[in-house]
Amino acid sequence: MRSRSILAFDVYLTVATISLLLIGILFVYSSGFNATGQMITREYVRQIIWASTGLVLLVTVAFVDYSVIKPWVGYLYGLGLLLIVLTLMFGRVVNGARAWIGIGILGIQPSEFVKIATILVFALFLEQVGAKIQRIPYLLLGSALFLLPFGLILLQPDFGTAAVFFPVFLVMCFFAGAKIRHLVFIAGTALLVLVFTMLPAWEIYIYGRRIPAFEVFSSVRLKIFVLLGIGAVCLVSVAGLVLLKRRYFYWIAYGTVIVGLALGASLGTRAVIRDYQLMRLVVFMNPYVDPRGSGWNVIQSITAVGSGGISGKGFLQGTQSHFHFLPEQSTDFIFAIVAEEWGFLGALVVFSLFLLILFRGLYIATVAKDRFAGFVATGVVALFMTHFLVNVGMAIGLMPVAGIPLLFVSYGGSSMWAGLIGIGLLMSIYHHRYRY
Repeated sequence: MRSRSILAFDVYLTVATISLLLIGILFVYSSGFNATGQMITREYVRQIIWASTGLVLLVTVAFVDYSVIKPWVGYLYGLGLLLIVLTLMFGRVVNGARAWIGIGILGIQPSEFVKIATILVFALFLEQVGAKIQRIPYLLLGSALFLLPFGLILLQPDFGTAAVFFPVFLVMCFFAGAKIRHLVFIAGTALLVLVFTMLPAWEIYIYGRRIPAFEVFSSVRLKIFVLLGIGAVCLVSVAGLVLLKRRYFYWIAYGTVIVGLALGASLGTRAVIRDYQLMRLVVFMNPYVDPRGSGWNVIQSITAVGSGGISGKGFLQGTQSHFHFLPEQSTDFIFAIVAEEWGFLGALVVFSLFLLILFRGLYIATVAKDRFAGFVATGVVALFMTHFLVNVGMAIGLMPVAGIPLLFVSYGGSSMWAGLIGIGLLMSIYHHRYRY
């Protein structure tokens, strides 16, 4: 059964996307007022311009056959990496990250567009390798396509944007048929890196006293000794697997390699991650550790969301936003304003619109006429899902503050344009889903 469409435009995606854009404009407008009813910023004007020009990009991409893009994805990916390198050299520092490049008020955040370029180049890679993605060498080769932008963005340093690449990679690999144990290995290692990096700060700020066993996470010398011990255990396990053919030796080696890699990688992450970023992880566990500093955003956001109740205080009647208790209220914490002024029902509307986009995107991935298109659709859906879960999770205290915008709703041009290009790709794939 064919779904309704107007030319190249999927009705469901069109309605959901335009609705979210309108909601974004409304609440960026609301965030511009202060407690006395005076407008102190006209960010909503730029938001309207970005939304209008972004829709032009969406229409352009939707009408272009996605297969035309295939020969160019490598060049797009290379251009994106080059722009990030130039940003590291000449970019502007905003909120502690050198992530913007441009002149005056005209600038872009290249990392937002690199997300789309990476999805495209990795989709082409997955199509070319096929079932070989189940082999470790091909999985590692594919992961390099994500590690390059991840590492460059981490140097800015923009940990939140860099982290988005990780779930997109895992979801695309899963749909490509990669082995679950390989993906669990990667996910487990990444999770342990985060935990090992955070534990020394947790020990100081939350537990409140030193734990002798945790010295391994802060002492480089002790880490090296432990890594040598882990390496020895791994070698013995491999020898046992080869000589005795016992399967449990495989899992012992599997676990020790995860722990060893994570412990070693935590040395590098601690050298790159800034103190304020580390504190974001700490206040995620307990925002009242630093209620007037790093925990302020989370506390005020949770207060705003909770004060909205079922139906909210009414549009333009929010107090947390208009008294400007809520920092970054038009960008990172725009969802808190929606929940305060429109309440649970308004939040439910936003949830429903995003879910419609996600489920529609998955449907488009299943009806795509070739594997490349299916992987692109899957990657775009994973990107939208990650932004949605992390941003809303930040607003309600279930995720660390990572500076990830709510696509189509948060104030900002680069993320909006990249998101609308992603919608355009979904529409192009849907429109050209039949084999001719």
